Formats: sequence, structure tokens, C-alpha cells
Amino acid sequence: MNIQATSTLATDWLGDLLAIGFFEDALELTGTLADLNQNLDGVLQELISETEFKGKAGKSAVVRVGGKNPVRKLMIVGLGKAESLQLDGLRRAAATIARTAKKEKAKTLAVSLPLWQEKPAATAQAIAEGIELSLHQDNRFRSEPKDNEDNNDALKLEQVDLLGLSGQNSAITKAHQICQGVILARELVAAPANVITPVTLAEAAQAIANECGLTAEILDKDECEKLGMGAFLGVAQASELPPKFIHLTYQPEGTAHRKLAIIGKGLTFDSGGLNLKVGASGIETMKMDMAGSAAALGAAKVIGHLKPNVEVHFIVAATENMISGRAIHPGDILTASNGKTIEINNTDAEGRLTLADALVFTEKLGVDAIVDLATLTGACIVALGDDIAGLWTPDEALAEQLAAAAEQSGEKFWRMPLEEKYFDGMKSSIADMKNTGPRAGGSITAALFLKQFVKETPWAHLDVAGPVWTEKESGYNNTGATGFAVRTLVNWVLGASSSESAD
Repeated sequence: MNIQATSTLATDWLGDLLAIGFFEDALELTGTLADLNQNLDGVLQELISETEFKGKAGKSAVVRVGGKNPVRKLMIVGLGKAESLQLDGLRRAAATIARTAKKEKAKTLAVSLPLWQEKPAATAQAIAEGIELSLHQDNRFRSEPKDNEDNNDALKLEQVDLLGLSGQNSAITKAHQICQGVILARELVAAPANVITPVTLAEAAQAIANECGLTAEILDKDECEKLGMGAFLGVAQASELPPKFIHLTYQPEGTAHRKLAIIGKGLTFDSGGLNLKVGASGIETMKMDMAGSAAALGAAKVIGHLKPNVEVHFIVAATENMISGRAIHPGDILTASNGKTIEINNTDAEGRLTLADALVFTEKLGVDAIVDLATLTGACIVALGDDIAGLWTPDEALAEQLAAAAEQSGEKFWRMPLEEKYFDGMKSSIADMKNTGPRAGGSITAALFLKQFVKETPWAHLDVAGPVWTEKESGYNNTGATGFAVRTLVNWVLGASSSESAD
């Protein structure tokens, strides 16, 4: 599929499906739209009237034009109130259009949507992202594609023209690079635990480094032992598969404007350990407990292609949490690489143990800011639901940067409190701390645990347990893995680049 920006008017376009966006209660046909309606023998006005279309966000209608008209089918899509339009509204509208084009078996598509805040580059990028992400299908593990059309080249969408956006093909290229990072994250998360293991995750990281010119450092168990990573290795010790500590570095040409780090939780499967996940615990879904690492690696791929003037480190402590005669017991004490001791009162609170050593390792790199992200707690889903991730940070500037990055991406985060007195529930009588606190406020105490392993560097923790997976098609996400947080992480890095364009 080729997406291109063009100056062609809707009245002059020839092809299978022409899609036009309308704001709510702004349906009067004037100018080019009046001319288009006349050229199509009144079909546009009829479609609006007969479907009682009001332009509400998410609403759409399509009709066959017929006759000898240059357009085979016509689609209208609602954008909601003009004053409420956000970039994500354009992404969602573009996703609706793309899915309709596929359903209507269009090979050529034209999209006519309004500019967002008079910024053509941002508009073109958002539309292209919505189209590409919504059409992604993961058929790697099927003997035959779920949708037979996916294997029928004669029915595939081949050409998409973004009308009125001439000169914005570089923004479309950027969108494609970002989407490739999101798709990589989706496919890493969706792959089962017998495909994505600590070893193959490290291989995927090495492949990204080779493709994008990043430096890869993959530490094995012995090297992690030398660094004193007792918390990470404590989780890893029950698995038959060796742990891998992954460190990718993107180094720009010339002087880096800033030095940032992204840490992703890399539990390729989480059985719960001796605190085994049982009953309705969702153990069968625990292949996605490495979604934080998938987002970090997806972001690494994008950053490697976009090449901002920011040095970025991508860190993943990859392992399984399994059961064997070597497994850590509830009541054991582990020593992290900063010397802090941890009493294990729940072996199913393992992600924070791997992140603890990753945070210590990362701070020693001398970065300006650290963001870690993890499918860390079910408590965060209880608090914020499936669509919103939690954000914890004691640093106001970093909170503002991430909020701006998330708004641009359309990914939802809610800043949560770091209530220090809640850490009292994690105090141990025989060690520096326990690895879990009381049931109440579980996502907060998890963040407070991680905070013990960062000394001075500005740091933020993102609990993405809810949004990394969806059971229903929504917006530009299909069912399954969403690739959540890749675009926010990329926007955060680009926002730190002095050379990045404002739009």
C-alpha cells in the first residue's frame, strides 16, 4: 500500500472510494463540496440526508455512486465538534475510512479531512498512522489468514491519496517509521512464550541494533552476577532458559542535546512462581507480561530511523518467572545491585524485582531522565480501567513532558500519587523492604518500591497493564496487542531534540 499527499481536489479525483470528513452540525455543502455534489448528480447530499448523518465522531456512511461517475463509491465520516478536534480524532477517522475501504474492496482511496490547528505535517502524519495501524493484521501463526482477503492481492488497498496535503510526504514517511515500531511491539507481545523467550527477545534487540545502527550490549547470567543483580537473577533462577540483560544505545551524530533512558519490563512469561497464578488469574495471557520491553524495543527501532539529536538508552532485564526446584520461596531475601535487601512475600510481584536492578544499572549511565514502563499491577487496571495507563513521577518537568507526548500520540495516561506513607506497608522486620505491600493502593506501593532504586535522576514509572491488550477493535487498534506507549515514548524523545519541528 502506498500513501501519498496530493494537491488534487475531491472534484478531480478518480478512483474506487472517496472519503470526506464532516464536523458535527456543519453539513452545508459549499465551495468544492457543492461542486462535487453537482458532479455526482446530488449523491453526496442524498447520502447525508437519507442516513440522517449529523457529523458525530465515529459515525459514517457509504454509498455506491453508479453511472459513469469518476468515483465508484462515496463515504462520509463524522469528526465531532470542530472546536474539539484533536490529532487522535483524525487518526480514528482515518482508521474508520481504511477499514471501510477494505470492506468495500477498494484498491484506490482518497481521504479528505480538515487540517488540525493549521498544521499540515501533523495532520498528514496522524491520518497516515490511523490508516496503517488499523490495517495491520497478524497472521503469523495461522495456517490460513483469518480474512481470506488478506491473501488476495486483487482485493487489497493499493493506493491512498491524502487530498489537499501536497508537500507532506516526509510526514507520511515519518508516520510509516513510527507505525513499524508500533507493529513490532504488537507482534512481540502477541507472540506466544514458546516463540518470544529471553533469548529470542535479545535476538530481536540485536536485529534492531543491526538494522538501525544502534550499539547492542547483551549481558548473560554470569555478567549480571558480577554486577550484583540479585533481584533480577532471583526471578530468573527457576527458569530453564537463561536470562538476558539487554542494553541498546542510540548515539546521534555530533553532540547529543540530551541523554535519556527507557526501561521496559521483560517477563516473557509469568507463571507467578511459587505464588502460582490459579483460577481466574489469567495465566494464559502472561505472554504479554513483556509488553513494556516490546514498547521500549519498538521505540528503539523508530528512534534509530528518525535519528534525533538525543542519546537514548533502551534497557530490558529479560527472563521468565517459572516454577522449579530452584525457584525463590516466599520469605527469601534477595540483594539488589545497589545493596538494598528485599524480603519476598509474593513471588508473583516479580516485575518490580527485575526493574530494580535495571534502574540501578541505568542511573549509573549518567542519563538526564529515566522512564520505565511495565505491565506491573492488576491494581492499576482496577484503578484506571483497560484504556488508561498510570504515571508516577516526583519530577514536575518530566510529568509535563510525558503528558505532552501522550497528548500528541492520543495514548491515555493519568498521573497517580506517590504517597510516601504507603511505603510503611512494605517495611520488613528482617530486610530493607518487602516486595509487596497491602492490597489497597497496590499500584502506588509498586511505584514506591521502584523509587527506592533511583537516587537523583528524574524518573517516571508507567504502569501500562491495561492498554497493551484489547479484546475488541477500537480506533486504530485491532483485537489483541496494541503496541501501546511506543508513540508516546518516541514523542518524548523527539520533544527533547532541539532540531525537531514544532509540527
